[in-house]
Amino acid sequence: MIPVQAAPLWAYGIGATFAVAAGRQLQWWERSVRGEGVRTRSRAANPYLALTLLYAALLPAPAGAYLLWQNPAWSTMHAARDHDGVWAGFALFYGASVVAGALLGFLAARLFVLVGAGYWGYLQAVAGYFLLFFTLIHGWDGTGYERLLSTDRQALDDWPAQGVVNGALGFATSGTFLAVLIFGTAVIGTMLLAEIGWLVEGWRLPGAAADLKVPRVIAVAIAGAGVYALPFAGAVSASVLVRLLGWWAGLGAFALLAGVVLLPARSPVRALYGLVGIPDGHWRVEPEAEAGPRAAPGPEAEPEPEVRRTSRPG
Repeated sequence: MIPVQAAPLWAYGIGATFAVAAGRQLQWWERSVRGEGVRTRSRAANPYLALTLLYAALLPAPAGAYLLWQNPAWSTMHAARDHDGVWAGFALFYGASVVAGALLGFLAARLFVLVGAGYWGYLQAVAGYFLLFFTLIHGWDGTGYERLLSTDRQALDDWPAQGVVNGALGFATSGTFLAVLIFGTAVIGTMLLAEIGWLVEGWRLPGAAADLKVPRVIAVAIAGAGVYALPFAGAVSASVLVRLLGWWAGLGAFALLAGVVLLPARSPVRALYGLVGIPDGHWRVEPEAEAGPRAAPGPEAEPEPEVRRTSRPG
């Protein structure tokens, strides 16, 4: 559904986001797998991992393969002009990279969630989406958004003459854009439904009431801004810095800026993350039940009535 160069990056971000959204459920699953007694559930049979891979294999991968066949120039960011310039392995790479990227992103974020470093699991999603947006906005030569909004190589060559507005309008009225719109509705809509559904499901588990600091609607909005809006703003900032300062100085300045925004213990991003109710504890730490611990019977408890056996007259 997106160009080949950005597909595995997007898939990594999707997998990491799915794992963070189901963070509380993953902790409960790990407790059930490693609990006392004979293991009856395999960690490889985790339903959230299975659903993530099923999603990647049934929606983004085939949609991208279709667009690669329909418009190979656009799907390769115009590295190829037509079908003759597309190696057959690109189709194989596209499908495999989407599934593998989602798997790697899920496993990386899951690892951080289980060991009590959920914020670093969230940063896996931020990294994946940042690389996706930077590839589409800047690319490898500064023409990323021009390549994205050009339907063919001729439109890309004519971009300086026609300008941004005419180029964007030409893409918005093309068949490629219509296909992207149709597939995007299914792919992105299903993705958002899964992420929000897993967040809500996790908030219903014991202990979630103490972690969720804001109403659920606000928490969903914060989560969406943190996963999508923040990496997009970072990609735009990185592109501007690279254009102004050059690759090395621009990326160095952006890395310093990103470190200040994301890494300090009292950064605004960490503060917002703490409001969403994603667990930060280790999976071995049992969450407290929402109703609180059960009270032990006190001395005032009424004794059970004594049952007296009477003899039967002979």
